[in-house]
Amino acid sequence: MATALSVNVNKIAVLRNSRGGAEPDVVQAAATCLDAGAHGITVHPRPDARHIRAEDVYALAVLTQSRGVEFNLEGNPFAPPRAGYPGFAALCAQARPAQATLVPDSDGQITSDHGFDFSGDLGMLRDRIAELRALGCRVSLFVDAGCPDVERAAEVGAQRIELYTGPFAAAFAQGDAAAAMALCAETARRAQAVGLDVNAGHDLSEANLGTFLHGVPRVLEVSIGHGLIGEALYRGIDATVRRYLEVIAHA
Repeated sequence: MATALSVNVNKIAVLRNSRGGAEPDVVQAAATCLDAGAHGITVHPRPDARHIRAEDVYALAVLTQSRGVEFNLEGNPFAPPRAGYPGFAALCAQARPAQATLVPDSDGQITSDHGFDFSGDLGMLRDRIAELRALGCRVSLFVDAGCPDVERAAEVGAQRIELYTGPFAAAFAQGDAAAAMALCAETARRAQAVGLDVNAGHDLSEANLGTFLHGVPRVLEVSIGHGLIGEALYRGIDATVRRYLEVIAHA
C-alpha cells in the first residue's frame, strides 16, 4: 500500500491572518492540493486561533467529505475551550474528521516539538480517545522516535501513531540522518508489532521524504505542511504536490 500524502494547510491561514480578510482562501488552497492528487488534508487549529480557525475546520470538513478524502484534525485533547475555540472534542464532533491526531502541545509552542509521555497514569488520555472513537474518528498519537513506551499507545485505544520527524529532518540537513532514521524505524516496528499503524510528520520535505520512506517500514501516511507550502511559493501548489507524489511513488 502506497504512503498517503495529507497536506497541512495551516500556513495558508497564517498568510491570510497576517493581513486580515479572506485571502488567500484556505479551502481553495486545499481543493487545489486535492486536484493535484493529494490524498487528504490536515489542519492543526490552536486555541489562540493564530492560523486555522474553527470556521475553517467546518469548511474543510465539507470539502473533504464532498471529495471522499481523509480529513485529519490535529490538536491537544486537554486544551480547555475558550472564545473562538470550542475544544478539540467539540471540533471533532462538528467536523467528524476521519482521523484525529492528538498532540501534547501547549499554547506557547510555535509548533509541535515532542510526543506523548506514556509513563504514569494514562486514564485521562484513554477517556479522550474513547470519546473520539465514539464519534467515528480514527485516533493517532504523536510520539517521539525512540519512545520507550510506544506500545502503551495501543493500550489506551489508539489505532495509529504519528512519528515526530523533526529530529530526523534536522539530522538530514546536517548530512547524517542514519542514526535518527534507524530510531524512527525501530519505533515504527515496535508500534506495528502491537497492532498500531504508523504515520509520520514534521519538517518532512521533498529533499528528505524519499530517504525517510526508504528507511522506515510501512508508513501509511505523511502529513506535510511547512516544507510543501514553502516550496509551493516558488513552483506553485499543483506542481509541488505532484512532485511529492512522485517522491512517494519512487520510494
